[in-house]
Parts: sequence; structure tokens; C-alpha cells
Amino acid sequence: MQDTKTAKAPTSPVRHIAFIMDGNGRWAKRRGLPRQKGHAEGAKVFDTIVRACFARGIEAVTVYAFSTENWSRPEAEVNAIMKLMGQYLRYAEKTLADNDIRIIFIGSKDRLSPALRKKAEAVEEKSKHKTHILNIAFNYGGRDELVYAFRQLAAEGKTDITEDDISAHLYTAASPALDLVVRTGGDIRISNFLIWQSAYAEYYFTKTLWPDFSEEELDKALSEFGARERRFGGVQ
Repeated sequence: MQDTKTAKAPTSPVRHIAFIMDGNGRWAKRRGLPRQKGHAEGAKVFDTIVRACFARGIEAVTVYAFSTENWSRPEAEVNAIMKLMGQYLRYAEKTLADNDIRIIFIGSKDRLSPALRKKAEAVEEKSKHKTHILNIAFNYGGRDELVYAFRQLAAEGKTDITEDDISAHLYTAASPALDLVVRTGGDIRISNFLIWQSAYAEYYFTKTLWPDFSEEELDKALSEFGARERRFGGVQ
């Protein structure tokens, strides 16, 4: 990743954007390639788009990398995704000094291999003083996150629970309120992603498959967001 402190691009009104990076498998299938190749291409686009978001003044980016339901996919595909995550962690660790990016893994680390979990925790610790936030949703599910939050509150003995209490115990507690969710690949659903956080977020759906998603596509989403009227249940 290039230095986010020196990159220059138009400033966006979005403070927190999230991506459901869908379409890797279909991208590969259309080219007669194994699904694993689609995930590899998608990983390259992930790096480009995250840099582009921070260059546009966005403070936090959340990406849906691997859901709690994705473990049911073919073993070879799951193993390929785990390998890609290991490669990204090694890359992230080597480039931490050059980037103002705080990496946070949201979701349970319980099912990760000991080596992958150790590396993820090390990257989180080493980047915790950085300004920009990159939330990587890995072994993540929105319902699972709410269960996690309520268990934390119960452990603290809380009985009179407020919305603020719940928000403060979510995996994304360090991030600003979610503004925009972008889903690629053409499907129009939220797939158990950021259920609580997206209550008043805007959604942008595109048929573009994730490996084909570009900075131009990002700017289209941001432009449409800027043209929308957000009323948060009230009247403007």
C-alpha cells in the first residue's frame, strides 16, 4: 500500500464505507479458471480499492472477506482463501511503517489456524496507533457479532442496556458510524453483514464482479451517495 498520508484525491463525504466483495468465483468461471484464481485477483483489487478510499478522505473501510457460512465451501477453496490471508498479513506487516493504517480483524478468530491467528493479532497490535481504520471481516457474521456484544454486556453485569451500549461492544466500535455499503456481483441482499451498523447506511449495488471493480466504479458509488437525501427516519 502506498503512503496514505501523501496520496491525493477528491475528498468524500463518506466517513465509513463497507464492501461486500462478491463475484470472485464467477469472474474465474467465466474465464475457465479455478475459483481460487478469482480470489487471488480479488485480493489485488482489495488492496487498490482500500488505498483509493483512504486517499479520498474516508476514515474507515470494512471489507467482507470471509463469512461464518463460508466454511461450507469446498475445502480447496477455503484453503486458498486462508493462504491468501496469510500472504496479506505478511505483506501488511512489512509495509506497516509506510502506511497510516490500523488493521482490525472483526469476527471470531477461534477457527483460524494458530499461526494465522498469531499473525493477525500481531498485525493488530503493531498497527493500533495508526489513524485510518481497515476492518477485515474474517469468520464474521452479523448475527454472531450481536451475540458477541450481548455476551460481553452480560459478563459486565449490564441489565439496563442501551443502543449506545450495544454499539460500544461491537467489533467495529473503533470506527465512525457506517455511511455506505457497496455490494458487487449483482446480488441484492446484505448476507448477514453489519446488521446493526447498516440500520441507516446507504446501499449501492452493482453488477460489476469484484475483480473488475475499479477506482472509477468507486467514484460512481461515492457520487451516488452524495446525491442521496439521508433523512434517518425524519423529514428533510
